[in-house]
Amino acid sequence: MAALVHICGLRATIKKPSALTAILAALTLSIIGTMAPWLYTAATVGLVALTRPTAAAASGKDGKGAAEWHAPSKGDVNDLGKALHSEGVYGFIFDSSHTPDDKYGTYNYCNMPHVRRNEYVKPDDEYELQYVELVHRHHKRTPYAHNAFPVESYQWNCDDQGLYFYGQPFDGHDAARGYRKGYISPVNPFVSSGWVGSCQFPQITPGGLDDSWQHGADLYGVYHDLLGFLPGRDDANYKDKVTYRITNNVITSQVAGMVINGMWDTTEDFPLHIQAVNVDSLEPQYSCPAGDKLTDTIKSSDNEEWQRHLDEAEELFRQLDDISGVPPDDSGFHASFDHYFDNLSSRQCHDKPLPCKLVDGVNSTTCVTQDLADTVYRLGHWEYSQIYRDHQSSLSASAASYGVWPAEVAVHLREVMEGKRDTIYVHNVAHDGSVSRLLSILQLEEMVWPGMGAEVVFELYKKKGGGGSSENGYYVRVLFGGRVLKSSNPTLGKMDMIPVGTLLGYLDDLVGKEASLVKGRCDRAE
Repeated sequence: MAALVHICGLRATIKKPSALTAILAALTLSIIGTMAPWLYTAATVGLVALTRPTAAAASGKDGKGAAEWHAPSKGDVNDLGKALHSEGVYGFIFDSSHTPDDKYGTYNYCNMPHVRRNEYVKPDDEYELQYVELVHRHHKRTPYAHNAFPVESYQWNCDDQGLYFYGQPFDGHDAARGYRKGYISPVNPFVSSGWVGSCQFPQITPGGLDDSWQHGADLYGVYHDLLGFLPGRDDANYKDKVTYRITNNVITSQVAGMVINGMWDTTEDFPLHIQAVNVDSLEPQYSCPAGDKLTDTIKSSDNEEWQRHLDEAEELFRQLDDISGVPPDDSGFHASFDHYFDNLSSRQCHDKPLPCKLVDGVNSTTCVTQDLADTVYRLGHWEYSQIYRDHQSSLSASAASYGVWPAEVAVHLREVMEGKRDTIYVHNVAHDGSVSRLLSILQLEEMVWPGMGAEVVFELYKKKGGGGSSENGYYVRVLFGGRVLKSSNPTLGKMDMIPVGTLLGYLDDLVGKEASLVKGRCDRAE
């Protein structure tokens, strides 16, 4: 059991404390006082998490002191009983990128709802849009190679697209537009396990490329056509106003190129900003041992809820293993439902059949049924809610492992307000782990697994004439899936035109100005 001690106005959560541990923690906190980080780990004393004073005692409209965890709403997704024993997947879509117009906004794993003109709610005319920054997951792709079954029953080929990889000097000869074309050698005796075919695993598929293009077109339809915020496509200097950023995973580059064409109708050269390998904040890739340890603890037997879901899913694992040929001792497939989720959902998003058991190399009649797949999907959603929202350590883990990126957004907002930033639109293409951690930091009220293209948008507005609840007249609206994001944290609440100081104070409290708290928290000795 964890024990709470209140020392110098801080709250320390100490796991399995001994008398010596309590004394050491008290002495440490009494010395470092309110300058102490809220995350501190040591192998000899267990896990110590320090937080700011409670929101009720210290938070105000500036958001300072409000960065503490608040539980999400209880609903279908985080109800383990429903995840294990109900039918379907709560009305979610898993078999098509298309969502009918009258149902747009419905969760669609294959192509999540995003900002588009039909559903976009314009703020009152007294608010003027100043800046937009958004991040979204890449669009649909082939599954990752490590999520393949030992032997897959059919090939997955990508002969109807090209993955272009070439370098070209800005001042010199032009390059041929070389692209990778996978093929299977009839001579090479070495055959890879898992997926076989001309695709890369992963790569954005033609359907995912089309979804990416439409995503870009929809964003332009709102921020240029509807709001007149973005410059026109015929503006010779439009590139000076916009920035696109990707991660070191090439699938984000594949998406970005299509998004840009959808927005600007151009095939010209376009810079895609990228941070270095192993320090990138967008994916994220920077080293954060303490954050990793917190996440690993959530996904371990130390978390009774996590262990219970694995125990109660033993029969489901047994059925899936029998069909797939995955060994029961394969830790990757059995630490969670992540691998089975990716394998099955990738098939269904591309209208491919669910797999059947191979007997002597031939499909049998023992197959993954839709009911089995739906149970995997429900449990995958439950896991994401547990990892990123339901567990009390989720905010601490996400703030450490992803705290740099929202700190970068905070810097951008301040620069705009100070008149120091010419860029008015920043577009980040990332991953489900990126969006999940951001939703964890913002404490989304009802967590889901962010599907393909899942999008979070920060809009900065200035109120005409100033005034109102914001001291400087600036306000922020945050959208998830094209709708106003609702946070369980009472200081953030419904993030619809909240004073910008509230968001900035919250982020400063959580990760520090310019991410000043993140590295120290990540590097705490284990």
